[in-house]
Amino acid sequence: MMIQTMKTAKPHQEPEYVINPKKFVLWLLIVASVMLFAGFTSAYIVRHGEGNWRVYELPSLFTTSTIVIAISSIFMQWAFMAAKKDELGQIKIALGITLFLGVAFGICQWFAYSQLVQNNVYLTGNPSESFVYIISFMHLMHMIGGIIFVLVTFVKSLKLKVHKKNLLTINLCNTYWHFLGILWIYLYVFFQLNR
Repeated sequence: MMIQTMKTAKPHQEPEYVINPKKFVLWLLIVASVMLFAGFTSAYIVRHGEGNWRVYELPSLFTTSTIVIAISSIFMQWAFMAAKKDELGQIKIALGITLFLGVAFGICQWFAYSQLVQNNVYLTGNPSESFVYIISFMHLMHMIGGIIFVLVTFVKSLKLKVHKKNLLTINLCNTYWHFLGILWIYLYVFFQLNR
């Protein structure tokens, strides 16, 4: 589905879109992800109310990864603002740091699973245990997609293809990265409040 303005088109003229098709697809992906995680957290609450629910400490690395992803959003925003001002060196630095922090988030999450296992919390254990693994792992999969997106944007910035006259890629990357950060913070708070 493409939305375009109703102008009289000249022969061989590109259509003008009210919304860029790539932005539209990104927002569809974000809406689908919101629905997916809303379904997961709703199922979590319903199952919690049925009883037979084990309460345990969440891994301390979940807190660390929450801080890391929040800081990474600051650097991603810096990269986007630098692109709008055509500060090419700052774009590369900010995207490089964002990429590093994204990988650090993934590593924290992976070792958080090790902390869960050390505390005898398993994927196939009590439903409360399974939900934490599944929900956090699904977010991690989205995060890997985000890291790849940042990497692609970073490589484009090295080739000087990210600047104030070419903001689409970094704009999309910025939107998706902030979404991932907000989503994880929501999940972290959700886990803390619904144990």
